[in-house]
Amino acid sequence: MVAIAKHEQDLRKGVLVLAVLSQLREEQYGYSLRQALAERGMPIEEGTLYPLLRRLESQGLLVSRWKAENGPPRRYYALSASGAELCRELSASWASLTTVMSDLLEGGER
Repeated sequence: MVAIAKHEQDLRKGVLVLAVLSQLREEQYGYSLRQALAERGMPIEEGTLYPLLRRLESQGLLVSRWKAENGPPRRYYALSASGAELCRELSASWASLTTVMSDLLEGGER
């Protein structure tokens, strides 16, 4: 039997950056981002999300700031201008890729 879980995990890894960027068009803190992704069918472990957020920020794709509103201080993340541009480009690539894959999976003709 083929280990489908490993292949599904590989597919998810490939789209994780785009999934995170898509949810940071509006400022969010880590937990709210995790919740937003999980509610839309893309659960992500803390041990994956926070290193990814730090990496995207170090690449200049995200900006962050600390805010304390009626509770403990939280680090909020949002897209930088470069991150917004990358999100648009990756979204276009994703749309093209899903079209190609749908065609391949349905056995369509060229």
